Amino acid sequence: MCGIAGIYSHKPVAAELYDCVIHLQHRGQDAAGIMTYDDRMHKEKGMGLARGIFTEAKMELLTGNIGISHNRYPTHGGFGHGEVQPFWTSVPYGIALAHNGNITNYAELAEEITKEETRYLNTTSDTEVLLHLFADLLHQDEPPNTSEDFFNLLCDAVSTISLKVKGAYSVTAMIIGKGLVVFRDPHGIRPLVKGERPNGNGGKDYIFASENTMFYALGYEPKGSVLPGELIYIDEDGKMFTKRLVKKEFNPCIFEYVYFSRPDATLNDVSVYRSRLRMGQNLAEAWKKKYPHITPDIVIPAPSTANTAALSFAHALGVRYSEGLYKNPFIGRTFIMPGQAERKKSVKYKLVPQELEIRDKKVMIMDDSIVRGNTSREIVRMLWDFGAKKVYFAVACPPVKSPCFYGVDMPTRDELIAGNMNVDEIKKFLGVDALLYQEIEDLIEAVTRKGDHHIDTPCMACLNGYYVAKDIDEAKINEIKTMRNHDRNGN
Repeated sequence: MCGIAGIYSHKPVAAELYDCVIHLQHRGQDAAGIMTYDDRMHKEKGMGLARGIFTEAKMELLTGNIGISHNRYPTHGGFGHGEVQPFWTSVPYGIALAHNGNITNYAELAEEITKEETRYLNTTSDTEVLLHLFADLLHQDEPPNTSEDFFNLLCDAVSTISLKVKGAYSVTAMIIGKGLVVFRDPHGIRPLVKGERPNGNGGKDYIFASENTMFYALGYEPKGSVLPGELIYIDEDGKMFTKRLVKKEFNPCIFEYVYFSRPDATLNDVSVYRSRLRMGQNLAEAWKKKYPHITPDIVIPAPSTANTAALSFAHALGVRYSEGLYKNPFIGRTFIMPGQAERKKSVKYKLVPQELEIRDKKVMIMDDSIVRGNTSREIVRMLWDFGAKKVYFAVACPPVKSPCFYGVDMPTRDELIAGNMNVDEIKKFLGVDALLYQEIEDLIEAVTRKGDHHIDTPCMACLNGYYVAKDIDEAKINEIKTMRNHDRNGN
């Protein structure tokens, strides 16, 4: 699910790219990297959280007015230092590239690049494969002399990528002597937003990122999203070139709105906060229809991505909203931790029940989603331990039944509780008195009700098993399952 950013500016960009990795930290806690260029590439990267990686001394080395950054949440490749993006190659020009998403035909492309193009792959990252493919497509015996000619070459290269590369990809790249390049897969599965600000000299600075959460702080005005299948090129003089190369159905990931994105983000011209409010509203109406005689005393969110939906859910039911679970802000997001053991270990450190809000009450827990089920089960157990009279559970997202191969780490059906149990069995597993999931139609309505978004149908492969890029079958599922288990086990 990574976080990416790219900036073209009239002044050095390193400090602003640091702000980007801080604002996008929730999208990846495994590692982070920043690259800039002036007359050559400058790169700093490391494992862990951004604040521990980018010291003042390291930041001083990142000179240049063009740069890209990356927060890593691994869904493909290993977990070592060599896997940290951005990746770069020196031929041609000097190209650095960062990628959010997941390429489903990685194995075929890796074989083509290493055997036919005779390039060496230093990692098992799909981003490195994408970089080398992009670099090969830009390699010309006589390089273009003008920005217009180079943009035409970029159009040809990215058009070829859209035909060859399967899966989800939002990309920021920089090319020495040329400028900043961004593009997005034809279905727009992973987010990529853009912003502008005056530079004081009659021109503009540009920013592109997975979310617009840092735009206000950096003085950028949001300018919507990079369109599905669109290529944008900012040359070294600040001139923008843009073209939508491929037009297909617009299918942005619905899980961005459910869980991953910060509530203050606007993605694809839809407010994440408002969509979550509507999720709570819709779910409350469904609760009143299914359980007309059950009214909780309080509604407690599983913090913090469920807070917004729980607030509107409580309001619609006419009951009190309570932050009955205190979240330790220094513990990372358990869903994106690299191993199940780490996730289970962190739950009790992460969440502390407030007994006065729980004891002798009929408690409604609301969560944004249930993926593996272990965190939800631990939360329920905490409530019983602290004296709850009844425990109900409402979920803003429908059952997650299928693996995601477009950038979310859900590699096997075996790990998904709803892929192996029906709702009654999940209710028993969690140990609750009542359980209600959001319906798919209500979730779609919550996301698409407002906004000039032009979304055809959100990608909901993890909910309905339909892979919008039409690139997944049972053989591919087994291939990716084997590959990811190999990466996780470090073999």
